[in-house]
Amino acid sequence: MSSLKYWLWLATRRGLANLSTLELLEHFGTPEAAHFADAGEYDLIPGITALGKASLMDKSMDEPNRILSECERLGQRVLTIHDAAYPERLRNIYDPPAVLYLQGRDISFDDEVAVALIGSRGPSAYGIAQAQRLGHDLAYQGAVVVSGLARGLDSEALRGALRGGGTVCGVLGGGLDVIYPKENRFLYQDVAASGLLISEYPPGTETASHHFPARNRVISGLSLGVVVVEGAQGSGTRITARDALDQGRDVFAVPGPVDAPMSYMPNELIRRGEAMLVTSASDILEEYADLYPGKVRLIPGLAPQTPPVAPGTRPRPVRPAPEPEEDRAEAEADSPEEAQEGQPVIHWRKLTPALTDDQRDVLLAVRDKPLVLDEIIERAQIPARRCTSAVTMLQLAGFLEEEAGKRFAATVRIQVDEP
Repeated sequence: MSSLKYWLWLATRRGLANLSTLELLEHFGTPEAAHFADAGEYDLIPGITALGKASLMDKSMDEPNRILSECERLGQRVLTIHDAAYPERLRNIYDPPAVLYLQGRDISFDDEVAVALIGSRGPSAYGIAQAQRLGHDLAYQGAVVVSGLARGLDSEALRGALRGGGTVCGVLGGGLDVIYPKENRFLYQDVAASGLLISEYPPGTETASHHFPARNRVISGLSLGVVVVEGAQGSGTRITARDALDQGRDVFAVPGPVDAPMSYMPNELIRRGEAMLVTSASDILEEYADLYPGKVRLIPGLAPQTPPVAPGTRPRPVRPAPEPEEDRAEAEADSPEEAQEGQPVIHWRKLTPALTDDQRDVLLAVRDKPLVLDEIIERAQIPARRCTSAVTMLQLAGFLEEEAGKRFAATVRIQVDEP
């Protein structure tokens, strides 16, 4: 295979659309051969602009070497369309990216039930609740949840999927090191820690509006189906749905009130027969359960303990079901303290199976009083990045809340057996 630097050279030529890059690859066979071609050979490629040709004549390797250095520094991997690990689903779309940048765990998309969740950047309370619910339930039942990391329902779907304990994939419209929007910093870290971040843009590339349509074809291209949760008339959500249909993907839509502006797009897709109406994750997964045996488990309706979440509220932790013999007395003993403090009391033995080691250490660190992040790191004695991820996941699960002064407080009282 050609050296990776030639792939990066070809993929970063100014004035060269991705389709032109693919035509050059088809003509020359390798990016290395394209690099050493002369001006007359470039003239044989239809559609190459003057700017694109001038950029192809620039043989400098400074930019590819810089990108390779940045990828190594940031822990990013580069995947080319000629690599065996490149998803066949994505390779077979009309305009697959020649190069992908990856960060996180490897996901064999061709072997997984990957479902994309998309929707408005300015969603309603109903849309937020449905995106989180479907994200949670799809992940809980074994699907890989794919979405962008844009503000709105993309982010809400990924938050729900993370709470469901499943595998997630975030597709970006800029470099993997460029966080957009800024408030999604912790979400980026959580997706990279438990799933995968993907972009066709090299490190340092700022997010731009014209990148989003290109990003959308990757979201649908990696997925078996695309679920439209909400979208107003004229919404960009329509672009992704159209990409999915053009790529031969299944399109699903969550119905909403007929007079709700944000439900216009899913209702219209259903009305036109372009999308299947769905009300639960099982409605989606039953389309793929037989095709991918053992990958998903169908749970009719909603998965257990799926909390609806409305904007402006935080989910309350679900109190574990009591063991029959021991907990009748324990529940009676807890009641006065719970009533007095206004917080649920959870015994440590029942809480720990639901949390990771880092999450347990963080929750113990703030057991007595609210702490800022640096204090939690010092008390818990775990690396900063892992501590940040654990704090975020505990917030999403409703076990922590942020107070004034960026202090984090437990929302439950933890009962620990005294020595």
